[in-house]
Amino acid sequence: MTNDELHDHLTRDESRNRERATRTAPPAIDVLLPYYGDLVQLQLAVRSVLSQTMTAFRLVVVDDAYPDSAPAQWLAGVDDPRLTYLRNDVGLGANGNYRRCLELAQAPLLLVMGADDVMLPGHLAAVTELFAAEPAATIVHTGVRVIDEHGQPCRPLADRVKSFYAPSRRTLLRGEDFAVSVLRGNWTYFPSMAWRTGSIRPIGFRPGLDVVQDLALLLDVAAAGGSLLFDPEVSFEYRRHRHQDSTVRAVDGRRFAEEGAFFRREAADLDQRGWPRAARVARWHISSRLNALSVLPKALRIAGVPAARRVGRHVVA
Repeated sequence: MTNDELHDHLTRDESRNRERATRTAPPAIDVLLPYYGDLVQLQLAVRSVLSQTMTAFRLVVVDDAYPDSAPAQWLAGVDDPRLTYLRNDVGLGANGNYRRCLELAQAPLLLVMGADDVMLPGHLAAVTELFAAEPAATIVHTGVRVIDEHGQPCRPLADRVKSFYAPSRRTLLRGEDFAVSVLRGNWTYFPSMAWRTGSIRPIGFRPGLDVVQDLALLLDVAAAGGSLLFDPEVSFEYRRHRHQDSTVRAVDGRRFAEEGAFFRREAADLDQRGWPRAARVARWHISSRLNALSVLPKALRIAGVPAARRVGRHVVA
């Protein structure tokens, strides 16, 4: 579905869903949307949430002091009682804004969505139904379609690798098996995942992480006895584009410096926990090193020799 087609579809459904929302019970899920970036993609993301078939939700956009008043002006014109707009007084950065989003959650379930991603109309219905079907699940993850900056389906190498590591059928992961699965190749897409608020907020995002904060949170949930339920039925679109923070950090080497330090710490912690398989996977972090190898030519071409050296050190670590 192209961006134009999606816009037309969402506009048709918006007024109908808004009318239904006035008759719903208190929110079953909070959609928290940390924002800093492209206004058009924010508009698509917001409309995709407001057009969900399941209407018992609250959408909170948290603007991380973006230096433009246009997002605030546009959101002020959206007439929907489920939408709240907040703006940080100062920029907190990605990690800080994610932590603030967790603090704002009130509903039993929460989802921290990317401001450039798109929910298909049945996403919130799907995740709430999966939680109801599996009361033991701490996290629910549905299937994801990857799209480019124009809304067209795409499958870059990183996403082909993710699909290789992801379970092929509905699966409940817990304990060391959970840790091994996401460490071997982090196949998850954080913006599509829904979480039990009471389980996730006490754990929270580790401060100081910008690239692997989602993986760290998954491992902390596994260590706390939580579980992840995956269902491959696609209900979410995750956007890849060259200006993504993770892409920029990969090319200049910062991503891999953070990943290398993270995997070393995790290997030691997992050894102490008595999870030797997970510790071994963290120590070798093969998929991360192969990713660095695939980025190496681009790092040399775009960011120069110093960046290429940083990326190369991760490959041979």
